Amino acid sequence: MPEYASLFLVSLSAIFFVVDPIGVVPLFLAMTAGDTQEKVRRTAMRACLVACGMMLFFALFGGVIFKVFGVSLGAFRVAGGILLLITALDMLRARPAETRTTPSEEQEGVVKEDVAIVPLAIPLLAGPGAIATAMVLMAKGDTLVSAIPVLAAVVLTFVASYFILRASGLIQRVLRQSGVAIVERVMGLILAAIAVQFIADGGKELFR
Repeated sequence: MPEYASLFLVSLSAIFFVVDPIGVVPLFLAMTAGDTQEKVRRTAMRACLVACGMMLFFALFGGVIFKVFGVSLGAFRVAGGILLLITALDMLRARPAETRTTPSEEQEGVVKEDVAIVPLAIPLLAGPGAIATAMVLMAKGDTLVSAIPVLAAVVLTFVASYFILRASGLIQRVLRQSGVAIVERVMGLILAAIAVQFIADGGKELFR
């Protein structure tokens, strides 16, 4: 039981920090500017449901993808760790991670009528780094029971993301730009440590 609790805490930290709903708040506000409260709520709900479904799909069927493409777990851990580290370094510098979305995609989202699925759900919330993180965490266990903490962490992350996005205006007013940057840097530091651990674990398997 303690190992499952530990896996849940690690999974929740890694997934929440790489999804980074607080960092998405400024973009969400820009993309939903002028919308009614009801539309903002629906947009947040749809974005989180789609992103959560995408993450759960890759978490559950990532092993099949490994086999189809002939990718070893060690190689994927190293690749996922590197991608996670790039995201963490961008967070430490308090700038948008280009592995998630590009400036042109962000601009397109501002002028789109419906932004819930693209670019909010994919790739802002469920980007390559988040998907890779979920797949690597799922690969840590070899039983169905060990998958439950990771899946629970994914679901809990997007439940929290929904409430954060729904209250995005309040969060922006309370934290302001400097507060968001501070939170981003703290989360980036923890995420960088998790990424290095992924790379180390993957490197050991490759050399083995």
